[in-house]
Amino acid sequence: MAILVRKGTNAIVQGITGSQGAFHTQLMLEYGTKIVAGVTPGKGGSTMHSIPVFDTVKETTERFQVDASIIFVPAAFAKDAALEAISANLNPVIIITEGIPVRDEIQLMEFAKLKGTTIIGPNTPGIITPNECKLGIMPGHIFKAGKIGLISRSGTLTYEIASSLTNAGLGQSTCLGIGGDPVVGLSFVDVLKLFREDPGTSAIAMIGEIGGNAEETAAEYITATKYPKPIASYIAGRAAPPGKRMGHAGAIITGNSGTAETKIDALRNAGVQIALKPNEIAKLLHP
Repeated sequence: MAILVRKGTNAIVQGITGSQGAFHTQLMLEYGTKIVAGVTPGKGGSTMHSIPVFDTVKETTERFQVDASIIFVPAAFAKDAALEAISANLNPVIIITEGIPVRDEIQLMEFAKLKGTTIIGPNTPGIITPNECKLGIMPGHIFKAGKIGLISRSGTLTYEIASSLTNAGLGQSTCLGIGGDPVVGLSFVDVLKLFREDPGTSAIAMIGEIGGNAEETAAEYITATKYPKPIASYIAGRAAPPGKRMGHAGAIITGNSGTAETKIDALRNAGVQIALKPNEIAKLLHP
């Protein structure tokens, strides 16, 4: 089982002719992802890795059955690319792009909500259901099919913890990065709800970081709904000084909110097991 993407997911790549789009399209194809078309305005009629390229998303949906889109478009144009995918009723829409203006992010999230579209990102490594579908930039070889669902705000920690789960023989059902920006599509709560209903997920690894209140909100949801599956969490940035951004645009402590301590306390009080080191997640979730 899986959430959001699976073996039968047909995807397009917006920005396929750019350096990052072309590079990661090749890797996604090698992983077995079904990429049916690419989109780059002005490059319609060309091909990339034998995949036809079109000027608009609408043209791809007129020619192919398309489910999802992954976006590698530069930040200044990413909002328009996302709006085009949302308008075409593609779902999910994965936005890899980093540095999109916050105002643009707010506008596209409002439109996605209106249309009922699932946005993963922006500033995300993407999503992978091992051995089925990879729509992202993660190294596919470290993932293994299993029953641990993984949600993360950090790309590199996603890889490290997924690798430790694989090495422990646990594997993953689906792994996704919700994105490191202050404004993102899916939240921890949204993904916890999806994993809750997925019979192929028996436990969850949740990777948070300083800044914002996403983890505290997740803790409230876990407590309020008596969440039925075991959760282990690692919070990055415990040594970060207040007022200094650490890595992601969303990872900044303001006042007494958003600290690692407040997040850890909230999650622990909700019954979540806390890992003090990334490699402890696998030990905590081992049956």
